Amino acid sequence: MDPAALLEHLKLRTGLQERHVRCLQTLGATMQPLAQEVALAFYDYLGRDEEMQRLLWAVPGRVERLYTSFAAWYGELFSGCYDAVYAQRRYRIGLVHARLGVAPRYMIPAMGVVQELSLSHLTEVLRPLQVIEAVEAFEKIIAIEIALLEESYLAAMEQGLSLGHSESTQGALTMGAAALLQEV
Repeated sequence: MDPAALLEHLKLRTGLQERHVRCLQTLGATMQPLAQEVALAFYDYLGRDEEMQRLLWAVPGRVERLYTSFAAWYGELFSGCYDAVYAQRRYRIGLVHARLGVAPRYMIPAMGVVQELSLSHLTEVLRPLQVIEAVEAFEKIIAIEIALLEESYLAAMEQGLSLGHSESTQGALTMGAAALLQEV
């Protein structure tokens, strides 16, 4: 999978246009202060699951580092720069999650927390006529994010299976992600 080519395909598929990009850039100053709150809610949500809780808190300081990484990721949603570098970073993020054993069944629903808090904030701080455009742009970039994440998981699974790991899907996922991360 070429992340940059996939990103261009997803832009067309979602209808992300220059007006959406400008809107997202404009929203950056409004949304960036929300990053820590969204990060806390995101990891709180994930931590409610026993398996995810063990994984998140297995290494001292991991969750605190994740808050920082999450805030940077969240800020990039509103950067207005959705290019090959952006796509490659998203691909790598997905592979890192896969290598650690964070399955899509955890990540994709957790994105709902990001959407819920972000959309709620947008409706509180924007004028009614601005909300529709902002929600449309935000939903497009989130759809792209989820698709890039899912594709990185699929690539990791495919790689793991091609390396001969067929005992479990989780094993194939983590093995494939580790192999692909060495290439990235």
